[in-house]
Amino acid sequence: MRRQKFDSINVVPFIDIMLVLLVIVLTTASFIQMGVIKVDLPKASISNPIEVKKELLVTIDKSGKLFVANVEIKQEEFLSKIQNYPKDTPIYISCDKSARFDSFVYILDVLKANSYENIGIFTTHE
Repeated sequence: MRRQKFDSINVVPFIDIMLVLLVIVLTTASFIQMGVIKVDLPKASISNPIEVKKELLVTIDKSGKLFVANVEIKQEEFLSKIQNYPKDTPIYISCDKSARFDSFVYILDVLKANSYENIGIFTTHE
C-alpha cells in the first residue's frame, strides 16, 4: 500500500468547532449584567453615553446604603475610602431615584471638599 502525499488541511471541522464556540460565547454573554447592585436610575432628557474605563463607582441604593466599587460602606468611611484614589480619577455616582437626596448631597460635598472634580452622574435616557 502506497501513501499519498499530504498537500492540504481540511478546515471544515475547524470552522464547525469555531462556530460552536461562538454560539456558546454569545449566549453566555447575554446573561452578564452591567451592575451588581440593583439601582433604578432617574431619567434625563439630555445625557451622553460614556465608556467607563478606570474609574470609581459610587452607588446609593433605594434604602440609602452606600457602595464604593460594589463594596458596602458606611457614610463615615467614605472619605477614608476615596482618599486612596488620585484626584483626577473619574468618579461616577449611581443613585436610585427613590433614595434620600441628603445621601447624594453628602457624597457630592465630600468629593468637592477634597478637590475631586471629575464627577459624573448615571441616568437613563428618556
